[in-house]
Amino acid sequence: MDILSSLKKTTTRQAKRVGRGIGSGVGGHTTGRGAKGDNVRGHGKLTFDGTKIKKGWLKRLPLRRGKHRLLPQENTYIISFEQLNKWFENGDTVSSQSIFEKITRITKKDLGKDIKILSDGEIEKKLTFKDVKLSKKAMAKVLASGGKIES
Repeated sequence: MDILSSLKKTTTRQAKRVGRGIGSGVGGHTTGRGAKGDNVRGHGKLTFDGTKIKKGWLKRLPLRRGKHRLLPQENTYIISFEQLNKWFENGDTVSSQSIFEKITRITKKDLGKDIKILSDGEIEKKLTFKDVKLSKKAMAKVLASGGKIES
């Protein structure tokens, strides 16, 4: 009896083996699978709302045309150091206005977007950044290269 009392106590149990026939005592062959319908045959559509046709959340959204109308709209332009190296000379000031002038394909709708500069690549020039969002790594790289950040 000394051996049994000195054994470590187990805290984890074995998982129940469901779906192993009626004789297992834990249901039949569809146990734990959500019975019938789209749960069995795959996932239902994101837009499926049952029989509530006029009160569904899809009907409450503003009407936007196109394939990706349910995705959130991005309000930020992301720019890398590689692009800045191509566009600007040493000692230039980088602002949202100067960046939008350099971008070739731009619409009126894009002019209201914010600009964020990420630290992809290396910055090779001393630039001054004014009223532009920078990631933390990008700030460190700009200051290390001798650039300035003005807010």
